[in-house]
Amino acid sequence: MSRADTRDTASILAARADARSQGDGVSDWMAYLPAARTPYPPAGVDPQLLTWAETVAPGGYTHKVVSRGTRIRLEDVAGDACAHLLVFNALEPWERLNVADTQKIPWQAYLGAGHPLLSGDGRVLATVVADTSGHHDAFCGTSTDLWNLEKYGDAAPHGPSPSGRARLTLAAAKHGLGPGDLPPSVSFFQGLRVEVDGAFTWQGSAGPATYVDLLAELPLVVLVANVPHPLDPRTDYVVGPLRVHAWRSSPSAPDDPHADATPERRRAYLNTVDYAEARGL
Repeated sequence: MSRADTRDTASILAARADARSQGDGVSDWMAYLPAARTPYPPAGVDPQLLTWAETVAPGGYTHKVVSRGTRIRLEDVAGDACAHLLVFNALEPWERLNVADTQKIPWQAYLGAGHPLLSGDGRVLATVVADTSGHHDAFCGTSTDLWNLEKYGDAAPHGPSPSGRARLTLAAAKHGLGPGDLPPSVSFFQGLRVEVDGAFTWQGSAGPATYVDLLAELPLVVLVANVPHPLDPRTDYVVGPLRVHAWRSSPSAPDDPHADATPERRRAYLNTVDYAEARGL
């Protein structure tokens, strides 16, 4: 007999007692509050500096507002996570991730350490500052309801195979953003490469226990959907847990190697610093 079969909720007092008895319960997928209580603190990081700690369920999503200079670690625990990411300027959320400029300004289509995530306003929203995976994608965006309905037979937001678009829409609603505010996303931990004829070659995962660190160059609204990549060739809805930690750090300086690597990058980071200083950030 399961615990659900023996719970006493026959009265208001019994229901309250039952609810309170679960207050210290632990789940495989949960946010850890305060963040310093995470069971999985990143190595070398003082837990007291953590501002976000969460394990995102397969098929789940998360969202957070983070300050300029926050370092965000996404970790593929079991080798099957796929973190579909959108970032917005938290002060002016109409400034948002622009995937075309994210590929164009660095003259590099493949995400990796040192890669800036740009907005359409010529500013850097975040920088990939560490990467032990190398299996990412800035071409395909995330899955849609129609795609998942065709592939898995179901796309209900709380069903067995929710789409990335639906999950990001739910996350965006928490910040007053609607479906029309969502641009194409980038994804981490399930990669592909483009062949000379334009075809995509699937790379899949680099394996378990890999991570990507992002540095917030401006205050950000961060949205993440942990769902299968739309080009994942597996016919089943396969995705693993995603671990997220964030802690206080410092934004990039204009003379940092990744910020000063090319004239285009230098201008983008200078634009970012100019915006931040004008607002006292």
